[in-house]
Amino acid sequence: MMVAFLLIVLVAVALGIIGVAAHGLGYLLAIGIVLFLADVAFITVRGGRRLRRKPLR
Repeated sequence: MMVAFLLIVLVAVALGIIGVAAHGLGYLLAIGIVLFLADVAFITVRGGRRLRRKPLR
């Protein structure tokens, strides 16, 4: 799961850099930001569920 998170963050950063560097491709920056925020929200929700579980004994 962590590998997928890091891969999506890497793709978001790459899209952001391309969007800033290339003229007329500002939409890639927007896509990168949205992708990054969605990924962080997904991991936050997933981590929140794990904290609520009681340990098995």
